[in-house]
Amino acid sequence: MSMDKDRFSPPLLPADRFSRRVVRALLLALLVAGTVPFAQVACADDDDDWRRLHHEVEAGRIKPLSEILDSLARDWVGDVIDVDIEKDDGEIIYEIELLGPQGQVVEFEVNARTGEVLEIEGRNIRGMERR
Repeated sequence: MSMDKDRFSPPLLPADRFSRRVVRALLLALLVAGTVPFAQVACADDDDDWRRLHHEVEAGRIKPLSEILDSLARDWVGDVIDVDIEKDDGEIIYEIELLGPQGQVVEFEVNARTGEVLEIEGRNIRGMERR
């Protein structure tokens, strides 16, 4: 885990891409919580991905986002501003960005199967640790 990395450049996202990311994060939260009817809002291309992800959570093969966020909140101070899902070497990874108390943005990469924090990147990371 690379907690002391100070290499973070805030993404300069066009409004449409930012909106898509926010919608994806909200849909993920709704799907993981089991409120499937809202999945109809998702883009047609993403429907199969969301179904597979929901199935993985229901089957117990990956942890629900709510559990991962609760775990992070026990050790870190900050507000969730973005959630992405990536697949890396066959493992599903939650990429979660938190906005810290001093305005810093820190990204946590968490293994969705184990809940292990794999990597932390950002500035003033120590300023977000719960004491």
